[in-house]
Amino acid sequence: MCQVVVAFCRESAQFLDEATLTVFMKATHCPLCYEPLEVRDVGPCMDCGFDPTEIEHARSGKHTYAEYRVFGDLSLVLCNFCWVDFASYDLTYFGLLPRSRIELGDFVREIQPVIAKDKCCVHCMRRLPFLAFVARAREIHHEGGNLTKPFSGANRR
Repeated sequence: MCQVVVAFCRESAQFLDEATLTVFMKATHCPLCYEPLEVRDVGPCMDCGFDPTEIEHARSGKHTYAEYRVFGDLSLVLCNFCWVDFASYDLTYFGLLPRSRIELGDFVREIQPVIAKDKCCVHCMRRLPFLAFVARAREIHHEGGNLTKPFSGANRR
């Protein structure tokens, strides 16, 4: 299948197709809690990059960053701390059944630390790309018949 590239995301070093770019540019509310999104400076980590402390860690070189494939073809950029901590998530947060096990995914490439602007949910305390990753993971797991009970607030043990 041919994919038309319409933009290059400098921060995650990914090419975005028209559909993905449209979703991110038009998004005004969190795909998980539906609270309004806020534009702010972010670090490269899609999980903790919203946090001002992480921005300082990125600037000072405290963390390294890499893109990983998780849940099949879904891609996620994480700092080395969040990568190690990823297994501590309650996997029902991603739409998996309780006590499910996952492999931590495949390394794709290193990502250089860049501070950029991105949309974030102040309530969920995550960047839009991570929130979209979670929403898509839930869709995939729902399609695969692994839908869990309704999602609750706490996502980590």
